[in-house]
Amino acid sequence: MRTSVRTASALLAGVLTAGLAVINTGTAHAADPTTMTSGFYLDPDNSALRWANANPGDGRATAIRSSIADTPAARWFGNWSGDIGSAAGAYVGRADSYDKLPVLVAYNIPNRDVCAGQSGGGAGSRAAYDSWIAAFAGGIGNRPALVVLEPDALGHESCMTSGQVTERNAMLRNAIAQFKAKAPNTWVYLDAGNPGWIGASTMAQQLAAAGVGEAHGFSLNVSNYFRTDQDGSYGNAVNSALSSYGYTKPFVVDTSRNGNGSDGQWCNPAGRRIGAPPQRGGGAEMLLWIKIPGESDGNCGAGAGSSAGQFLPEVAYKMIYGY
Repeated sequence: MRTSVRTASALLAGVLTAGLAVINTGTAHAADPTTMTSGFYLDPDNSALRWANANPGDGRATAIRSSIADTPAARWFGNWSGDIGSAAGAYVGRADSYDKLPVLVAYNIPNRDVCAGQSGGGAGSRAAYDSWIAAFAGGIGNRPALVVLEPDALGHESCMTSGQVTERNAMLRNAIAQFKAKAPNTWVYLDAGNPGWIGASTMAQQLAAAGVGEAHGFSLNVSNYFRTDQDGSYGNAVNSALSSYGYTKPFVVDTSRNGNGSDGQWCNPAGRRIGAPPQRGGGAEMLLWIKIPGESDGNCGAGAGSSAGQFLPEVAYKMIYGY
């Protein structure tokens, strides 16, 4: 699976911004949700904040609240979300009432996490997924939002048959079309893994086959630890390969846990650190917190005995300080 930002921002800008400046976004939404809002939305029900509120006397609570819980991060939606149209609609509606930009993750593709299995599940069929994603897009409607579409879905195609890959690509293309039709003020980023997983030219082929030409862009480093400069170099390499298809795309980077970079492990490695806060630019179109620091990757590493998505306060606390 998703096999410190300590580099100076000036270096990042010099290495990466030039590549971004020439991006031809191809077919994309005309509206810019970032100009329709005043900053990123802080989910009032995020897992770190729930833990801090429930454990005010814990010696770790103050640091977890200030460094993690109070930082805007994405909310993930899947088969645990109930009626997805209502769930997505309520979330973006609350964000809109505060004039803030919400980040949502669609994570319900059939055979989800098929290679690693820590986050297995997803919709039971293509028809079920198509209905689910259509309701997701309809729930957002005309309100501004960012959507990260199906983390790991392309990276895991290596564990699928050619028929399964074809069906998955059809689902992803349909998902992009649904958002384009029903959520015109939403930017959709199709997930493209990370620098340590799939080669840039192969990822470009997979993105093109899955319909990235009709999406706003692609996402990198979701739930992983690679430094922002590594992600930026990889994103630019993917775009170089995408140019043969007649377009390039903006990309966003998940910096929530990349402050110490990657040690080559993806599943709850020790010694990682929180990264740069959400912002425009910084070596990509945007830096985002897509995975909340302290949420387990599964029953492995520093999270042994936990399940994927479970908030682990000791892991979160150590990630604040990088040990």
